[in-house]
Parts: sequence; C-alpha cells; structure tokens
Amino acid sequence: MLRTHILAWSCALFLLTAVGPFAPAQDSSTPVLRDQTKEQQNDDQSMETLKVRVNVVQLFFNVKDKKGALIPNQTKNDFELLEDGKPQTIKYFTAESNLPLTLGILIDSSGSQARVLEMEKEVGGAFLNNILRDKDEAFVIDFDVNVDLLQDFTNDVHRLKAALEKARINTGGGSGGGIPGLGGGPIPTSNPRGTLLYDAVYLAAHDQLAHEVGRKAMILLTDGEDQGSQLRNRDAIEAAQKSDSIVYVLLIADRGFYGGFGYSGDSEMKKLASETGGRVIEVGNKYDKLKDAFDQIAKELRSQYNVGYTPVNNTQDGSFRKIELRSKQGYKIQTRSGYYAIARKD
Repeated sequence: MLRTHILAWSCALFLLTAVGPFAPAQDSSTPVLRDQTKEQQNDDQSMETLKVRVNVVQLFFNVKDKKGALIPNQTKNDFELLEDGKPQTIKYFTAESNLPLTLGILIDSSGSQARVLEMEKEVGGAFLNNILRDKDEAFVIDFDVNVDLLQDFTNDVHRLKAALEKARINTGGGSGGGIPGLGGGPIPTSNPRGTLLYDAVYLAAHDQLAHEVGRKAMILLTDGEDQGSQLRNRDAIEAAQKSDSIVYVLLIADRGFYGGFGYSGDSEMKKLASETGGRVIEVGNKYDKLKDAFDQIAKELRSQYNVGYTPVNNTQDGSFRKIELRSKQGYKIQTRSGYYAIARKD
C-alpha cells in the first residue's frame, strides 16, 4: 500500500519530488519478503497528486549536546551544509516535530531471542501505542530463517500489536536452546540459514519504505548476529540510504544464551545505525532498559529538524554523495552520512 505524504514547509507550500530511491526489479539473487498478512486493504484509494519536479535533498536530523541531551530552538543560520566537501545553500528549514512518520518494526525471532521475545512484544506494543498519531503508519516484520511481513502499513495499533504477537521463535528445525552454530541456536541443523537480519533490513527498505516519502525510520530489535543472509550489511545500509530511512537498533542480547562464547553483532549494527542517521542502544535483557530505549527513540523522532537543499551537483548518476551537516555552536548532529543521487521515475 503506497501513501503520499504532503510536507508543509514553513512559509511555503511546495509539493517536492525529493532525491530518493528508484527500486529496481528483484532477480533470483535477492531475498523475498513473505507477506503473511491475510486481509486486503480495499478501502484505501490512490490519490492523484500534482508534483513539481524539483531536485531537492531532504535531511532529517537531531541536535545534541556533549551529554546527549536534545537541543531545541535551532534556526537555519545555526548550521552549515556540505555535499562531497562543497558548501550547499539550505533552502528549506523546519523544526516541526509533527510531520507524518512511516515506521517499520523489525523483530528478531531466531533462537537466540527465545527468552526476550515476549518482553520485546510487550514493550514494542506500548511504544507503538504512544508514538503513532493520526497521519502516521507502521508495519511489522519478523525475521529468523525467513523474513515475514506480519502487518503491512496501517495506523491501527491493535493490528500492529496483534502482528507482534504473531512472532514466534523459529530455528527452522533446531531446538533453539544451544550455542549458535552448534546445532541448537540460530543456525538450525536442518537448515543452512539462521537469522536473516541483513536480508530483513534490505527488504524493509527496498520493498516497503522505498515507496514512501517523508520521515521514515526502522526500529530493529535484535542481538545483531546475522546468520545466512543472502546480502551483506553493506547492502542493507545501501538500501536504507536509498530509501532515506533512519535505522535504530535496540541491541537485545540474552548473554545467558551465548554462555562463554560471546557475540559480535554490535559492531556491524553500529555501522548500520550511524550511516543512516540512527544509533544503537544496548538493552541486554532488561525490561526497564528496553522501555527507556523506546522512550529515547520516541523523543528523538519527535524532535527532528528538517532541512532541504538543491545540490550544486545536480547530476543524477546514481553515485553516493557524502553529506556533512555542521553545527556552528559545536553541537553534535545525528543524521545520515549521505544519499544516492538516483532519479525518481514516475
């Protein structure tokens, strides 16, 4: 289901076709998102919208002090913007925190999450209840030996909570109770695949969020360990960047599951989050830490600034353009590292 968000810029009304992704057709080498939703949304009608083709790059970001506290009341003149090292002129700026939000919840249901999955469902459901407003929509994906769309875009929190409840531990035949790779964890003995984390992020970006406009974010609940994805973390990052989506990772690791073997997914998750404008929040297996992490994300998503600019280099050749947004007051800027200059096709 596709939606069109109309963004209201301060002091001007423009319908912008921002630089964004064009989703190429999938081939047999790319993973497939299995749609587990049962109901067809027949009541949603497409609306024809007049679009003015303007080559505008949008950037959503947070401003923080050295202790991580959010900084309000910034203006356009408080920032300088560079693309590939060249200064850019900020044409649009808003501190509006109520722009429509498109949100994806990706929940790890592999064997390593057996003792934390119920906690994730409960706290994640409460988060959705608190953050979604009338014009917002969300979807739910779970991933293990497969990647399943449990609920497509909806504003109905009851449906989203019901989708979270559908998530079940699936090791593809393994018992789900041992050390990863030894026959009982996320790598089941009967299936060469285990935890398709990178595939899940790619599919959420490519199949779902790439078709949306406006503010977009994924929240990934996982221990960060990928086992068996067809794609790499770099592919997941690229897909998220092409869909202009922020990725937050709630690192939920039941250390008891790993025993003395440890886990190493945090470094790759930090790359995924930082390059898309999000961040990693370590939760462990603590209920209060998970709740606090969701609260932090809610505050950040409702405290975003938004700038728009027309790049000096207006060639849409598909190349990656590095963005640097700097605070003249020395504050920390949390935003994506760049974008792909791909022409959007009608």
